Parts: sequence; C-alpha cells; structure tokens
Amino acid sequence: MKNNYKTNGRLLDLISGLKEQSRNKQVPLWRDIAIRLERPTREATEVNLSRINRYTKEKDLILVPGKVLGAGELNHQLTVAAVSFSEGARNKIIEAGGSCLSIEELMNKNPEGSRVRIIG
Repeated sequence: MKNNYKTNGRLLDLISGLKEQSRNKQVPLWRDIAIRLERPTREATEVNLSRINRYTKEKDLILVPGKVLGAGELNHQLTVAAVSFSEGARNKIIEAGGSCLSIEELMNKNPEGSRVRIIG
C-alpha cells in the first residue's frame, strides 16, 4: 500500500520552518507557501523561464513554490527563490545577471516577505 505523506526530509523541514516563521513574524506569505508545498507531488509546481520572463520586470524578487525549468530565455536581472532549479535554468538566470536562492535563504534574508512575487 502506498504512503499518503511526504518522505523528503528536506521538504518536511522547509514546510515546518515556513509555518514557524509565519507564526513568529505574523507573515501569511510563508504559511501560503507551506500549504502549497504540502500538496501531493502530482500537483507540484514547475515553472519555465519563459513564463517568469513574461510576467516580471527588472530586479524583481520571485518565489516559485516548486521547480524552475530552463525552457525559454530570460532578458532581465532577477532574484529567484525556489525549492529546486534545473541546471539550465540556474545557468540562464546567472547569465542574465540574476541570482538563485533556496526558499530557506529567502526566508532568512527577507523574514517579512516584502516585495516577493509568487509565480506558479
């Protein structure tokens, strides 16, 4: 019989950290992301760079509650935080002058979650 719960320790730690940060700082953004990450794996978010490029502008701070994929081009500098990145996506973001962060790093740098846009 198949288990109906997550077994990825890193993801479980991230979800509990997001919930704790939400309670401590009274920031609903982190709770929203935790709820999105608790969804079943078949509903996991995957976002291509072309979509990120289409809906963002220079120097935006983007949060993807899932994986960033490398299909498409990126024409401007962004800071992107996600659970994971494909190798192609990471290279294209860095080549465009942007940076890639884990959600934990973003949560530590920006505990209030200000100016964060969610895509996905």
